This record gives sequence, C-alpha cells and structure tokens, in this order.
Amino acid sequence: MDAFYASVEVLDNPALRGLPVIVGGRSARGVVTSASYEARKFGVRSAMPTAQARKLCPDGVFVPGRMNRYVEISRIVRRVFESISPIVEPLSLDEAFLDLTGTERLFGSPLDAARTLRRRMLEETGLIVSVGVTGTKMAAKILSDLAKPDGLLILAPRYVPEFLALLPVERLWGVGRVTLARMHQHGINTIGDLARRDASELRAAFGSSGPHLRNLASGIDPREVIGDWQRKSYGEENTFEHDIAPDSQKLRDVLIAHGEALARRLRADRTRARTVVLKLKLARPLGQGRYPILTRSFSLSVPTDDGAEITRVALSLIVRAPQTEKIRLAGVQVHNLARADAGQMDLFHGATPVDVVSKPQDSARSTRLNRALDAVTARFGEEAITRGFARAERAAPSRRIK
Repeated sequence: MDAFYASVEVLDNPALRGLPVIVGGRSARGVVTSASYEARKFGVRSAMPTAQARKLCPDGVFVPGRMNRYVEISRIVRRVFESISPIVEPLSLDEAFLDLTGTERLFGSPLDAARTLRRRMLEETGLIVSVGVTGTKMAAKILSDLAKPDGLLILAPRYVPEFLALLPVERLWGVGRVTLARMHQHGINTIGDLARRDASELRAAFGSSGPHLRNLASGIDPREVIGDWQRKSYGEENTFEHDIAPDSQKLRDVLIAHGEALARRLRADRTRARTVVLKLKLARPLGQGRYPILTRSFSLSVPTDDGAEITRVALSLIVRAPQTEKIRLAGVQVHNLARADAGQMDLFHGATPVDVVSKPQDSARSTRLNRALDAVTARFGEEAITRGFARAERAAPSRRIK
C-alpha cells in the first residue's frame, strides 16, 4: 500500500488531501512511521526522527497515528489479497506476496490479475496499492517499490538479472548498513557488481551469506510464497522523551501498559504466548545514532494471554538488567505462540523468575475479568480502562508484527 498510515489519515479526513501528512510521535524523540508523498518531496522518510522531519517540512501536518484504525483497514486489505490468490504471505499490515500460479482461469494473465487487484483495492478501501509482478519474491518486492506511487510494474523472469544489475546493492534483502559499508570496501556498489564476484571470494569476505547474496544478485531466489504464514511474535515498545532510571515508576507503568496491550492482541487473535521478552535500549550512545540494546526473557510452563501474567514476568526481568544505566526505550515482546484452544491449566499459574511457585489463581475469574476488559476497550477505546495508572505514550505507533 502507498504511504499506508498517512493514506488512511487522509481517507478519514479529506481536508488533509494534498497536504504533507506525517504520522508518528510528536515528542522530541518521536519517529516518523509514515509520510504522504507530499511530505516526501521535502525529504521526509519513515524511521526518521520527528525533530528532523519538522526541520525539513515545517508546514507538515503531524498526526500521532491510530494503530487500531490501521489494523481495521489492514483486515480489508488482506481480504482483497485473498480474493486474488489463496496463497498470501503477509510481510506487514499493508504488504504481502501473492502466488498467482493457477489463477489464470479466473483473472487471465498475471498483468490482468494485478490490474484486478488494484481496482478491487480502490473499491474496497478507497486506497491505492502499488504492485510488482515477476518470477521471484525479491524482484517482485523491488518492482513494487519502484512502482510507487500508484503504479504497476511487470517483468518477464528472463529479464530479472539484467533489471537488477544496475540497481544499488542495498536494494537486496540482507544488505543492511554494516554489510553495505563492507560491500563498498570491496568495490561492490551495484547488484551487478555483486553478481560478477566469485562465490568463494564472497564467502571469505561475508561468510555464508556471501554466496546467498550473490545468488539473489543473479536473479536466483528459490523461496516460495508461504501461504500458511503464522505470526511468530507480538511486541509493544516505547521511546521515552527523557531517559529514565531502571527502578523508576514510569518504567513500571509503561511495562504494565505494554503487557495489557499485548494481552488484548493475543486474546483478539485467540492466541497465547509462553515466552516473555523484556527489551531495553540503554541511553549510552555508540555513535551514528546507535545505542546498546539488551533483552532478557523467561518462558512460562504454560502459554498465557493474561496481561497481569505477562506484566509480572516483564517486571521481574528488570532485575536482570544493569541497574546503573539510564534507559531510552523499553519494550515487551512475547514468543512461542500457541492457539488458545490448545492450552491446558497451569498448576503453578503465576510463576516468574523471582517467584518460582506462587499461589494458584482462579483461572476462570481471570478469564471473566479479561473478557470484561476486552468488552470495555472495544466499546470505549484502549485508554478507557487500565491496570493501575499505567499509560504508555509512544514515540510513534509501535505495534510490532513479525
């Protein structure tokens, strides 16, 4: 989808049409999560600090973001994808791979299918989708990026190597900032440069990823579209406007809010999680905008979807982190997911790293309480009722989907 979050804001408020709309946190440490194409003309991009975006685009319209609304529209987007192909592999709320194999009888050629997808998306959501069509996932992703905004690019598979050759090497998956710097040191600037290098040379320079990246650069990408994709983790995180101490009440409040938010999402998806992960970004600069990131985790004996349980574990993990350094960001993630109807009762419900065996709780009572909480938040919003005084003011919409 084109500038998804910003486009949804314009869709719901037509007065914003044609204006430079920037979605993200409005605090000093806020981060841009989406920018309309009017804002991008000023150099504003996703993941850019809000302060920098304000300097580049002082007349921009900054909105904090509404993740619930984006998720609501995302469900419609997913239905449109699935109306074109039964094999859909989501990458995020607004992006996915579709395998068009066998759809010819319904839509004709891949080009016709892509045109149908774009028309249906506009009819169903009022939003624009850009599409790339070719024989491999990586090349299709690149084509869809190059087609933006509001475009469609299709390329016969035999032309993929030629198409890739002149593109900058950072277009490839797996070439991040560190790898890119090393590529440049070895005189590799374009994808074609990488494709022409010897595999053994690349293995010596980049390890096992070297030959893999060379294959991608040569247009060789055997990865299939995985239609039975399942979510692997959930996460919520918060960047603080001012660095805080690890023993502060503000950190506890934020972790409580994140635990409750994760639990609501788990229950909405009828899913439970066994492993809770605490993520902390320390306020100690490493240079180039980087900071140390620490993670601490604990696995429960039985998966849970209870916010109090997730929060207890997250709070207990604080003692495993350094107590002398200020914290810039805090987050909670949950992994090792299971369907809610596949669980069993936990004899020692509530055990945490510092509370190995706690008193058994009334599971039925917790279920009723959570059901009531979900009903209240569904009707009045997530801020209508919280546990204690917990509030998490996010630097930007931070719902993490992997």
